[in-house]
Amino acid sequence: MIEIALSPHPLLDLQAFVSVLPAPLGQLEITPGTAAWLLAEAPAPMASSDEVRTAVRDLLRCGGFKPTGRSKPASEYLRNAALQQPLSPINLAVDVANAVSLHSGLPISVIDLERAELPLAAAIAPAGAEYVFNPTGQTIDLGGLLCLCDANGPCANAVKDSQRTKTHEGTKRTLTVIWGAHSLPGRAAAAAAWYRELLAAEGVATESAALHAAAG
Repeated sequence: MIEIALSPHPLLDLQAFVSVLPAPLGQLEITPGTAAWLLAEAPAPMASSDEVRTAVRDLLRCGGFKPTGRSKPASEYLRNAALQQPLSPINLAVDVANAVSLHSGLPISVIDLERAELPLAAAIAPAGAEYVFNPTGQTIDLGGLLCLCDANGPCANAVKDSQRTKTHEGTKRTLTVIWGAHSLPGRAAAAAAWYRELLAAEGVATESAALHAAAG
């Protein structure tokens, strides 16, 4: 079982699970039923709101990060994009994450487990930390931002995930992290449950990650 060590955080309600795909990601196609959730107006079991947006921003501000402009939560970017036009399908792993994030209002990270090096932890990145987040080599300043970290440093967060652990055509195992807040009781767990139902309908098996307090 995958384990994630959680550093002390007053606001974080993190949910995480592992997905095992039935074939390499590049060979899988999302079904029309799942793709329909990429529409902002879809009658989803959850709906975003100003309350959710504020809670997520407060979560990211807790370490000193400023979640505004180009550094706003990924869930806000998705919502704004989906209100202008339907989200374009990318691949099964990303599409399901986008659908759940769009309607729950919670940022979601998805990494390729084979590209990450254990152990894993969730902690606020120190000043000066950064990583490349896209194929063109652009970087994000991570100082003060709550991140998922592996043995090589931060690899995902609620704004932009690292390029080095992103999914690709050969991906077969992923880790999903839902960045929830205690001020939204039960919301992250509900998002995770719906997310796993959507994956099960696509033939994807899932298993909860084990969360524990970081030593020291």
